[in-house]
Amino acid sequence: MTRWVELVFALFIMLGGAIVVFDSVRLGASWGSDGPQSGYFPFLVGMALLLSSAWIAGSVLVRWRALADSVFVEWNALKPVLKMLLPTAAYVIVIRLLGLYVASAIFIGFFMIWQGRYRIATALGVAIGVPVLLFLLFEVWFLVPLPKGPVENLLGY
Repeated sequence: MTRWVELVFALFIMLGGAIVVFDSVRLGASWGSDGPQSGYFPFLVGMALLLSSAWIAGSVLVRWRALADSVFVEWNALKPVLKMLLPTAAYVIVIRLLGLYVASAIFIGFFMIWQGRYRIATALGVAIGVPVLLFLLFEVWFLVPLPKGPVENLLGY
């Protein structure tokens, strides 16, 4: 099972790298008279993705028989990943409903209490303080609008 997962993942990353390279060439991926064109650095990143994914795919193909009976992941190893992945996926959904700042406060507080085992007072201080500072930084000082929800609308933002 491991070999197929690794091979498919390598091909997926290779596809992403090819898309980045293709679009970088479309934008201009060389060095112009005034410096690098807009696709220059993304082109290098795309090439790094292509080369590293080719290395992974080649490594899997070389070890194909040795990986025949290997298990991709066991439940004990998957549990901590899911403990991070599922709340993070919920956080992304809640951003759409409540906005970035309220969702971040809930997410930070939840993780500090659940995973970090911090006291509630400490978690509340950080969970409220970080989104407030980010709100001031992006919305007030940099004037960069980020996803907002009903609370920010009530405040006039």
